[in-house]
Amino acid sequence: MSAETRSGLIEILGRKRLAFREWRGHRPFWGGLLTLLAGIPIMYIPYANLTIGSLTVRMATTAGAGSLIIGVLLVVLGLTMWFQPASRVFAGVAAILLSLVSLVVSNFGAFLIGFLLGLIGGALGVSWAPGKPVQSADEPGEPDHIVGPVVATNPAPAAGGPGSGNGLDDFSGTSPTNGTNGRHRAG
Repeated sequence: MSAETRSGLIEILGRKRLAFREWRGHRPFWGGLLTLLAGIPIMYIPYANLTIGSLTVRMATTAGAGSLIIGVLLVVLGLTMWFQPASRVFAGVAAILLSLVSLVVSNFGAFLIGFLLGLIGGALGVSWAPGKPVQSADEPGEPDHIVGPVVATNPAPAAGGPGSGNGLDDFSGTSPTNGTNGRHRAG
């Protein structure tokens, strides 16, 4: 391995690391990771065998299938937080509810390990918010780059005046500009 190959390898790894950091910044990464990790003990522990010497203890309960379903759903919700950040609130609330259900169904939420991971991961998923655009110091106009997904909070009003087809004109009787607001006077 020559010095040129080594510097090229370091450069490639640096670009991959920066790309991963950029990807991770646009989604609730840690919430998704904790939710994904919460599903593993919830799936595994009810089917595990503990062997102490020649004594085998099974943790299986009658709710083994329920534990498997809860664990798989938590893994899927963790992946949903990663790959569909727009549905992070749904995935976070569902992860919290499934973690609470795992207390009853899956050996106290896989001995509280899966329960706590799912609860914290769901809370991180719900509380994550997209980033704001970063402005450069020299130009106050357009942002340099966007940190997180862009969400339109103040949409632009529809172009055109009365009769433009948006339903809020003087002909419908429901325009806020003519003050009638859908009510008609008799007289």
